[in-house]
Amino acid sequence: MANRLFVRRRDGRIEVRINEAGRVIAKEAFGRVVAAERDPDHEWHAGLNAPINPSSDDDDPLSMLTRQSEISTNAELAYMTLNEEFLNDAEAWAWLSTFQIALRSTAVANGLLSEEKLNACEPTLLDYVHTLQLFLFSLAECL
Repeated sequence: MANRLFVRRRDGRIEVRINEAGRVIAKEAFGRVVAAERDPDHEWHAGLNAPINPSSDDDDPLSMLTRQSEISTNAELAYMTLNEEFLNDAEAWAWLSTFQIALRSTAVANGLLSEEKLNACEPTLLDYVHTLQLFLFSLAECL
């Protein structure tokens, strides 16, 4: 239990055991999702608003609006709670969904859509992707 990044406490809260370097990575990921949501020229923006159903040219506008609102709300909540020692379930869900968006957007923006391409990418990018995956899997265990 000492090596886990997130731990569900008896009182229901989730303890965040990420060190300062990990929080810097989380801050960068959360900040990029917030920026991409607001800036149509951001490299991640198109990926955030891609159709849910890839076989469809466009999604139902109400579905897209709801999804955009959830992305923005979750990313902002994750960013605002970045320095918290404990998260409630809503905050933990915001972190989880924002990490997921950051991971997907990083993969799409860098063309890491196969295992071969992932393994061939530069070591810094590979470490970043693996760190986001570690955060995601560790937090998912608590929810």
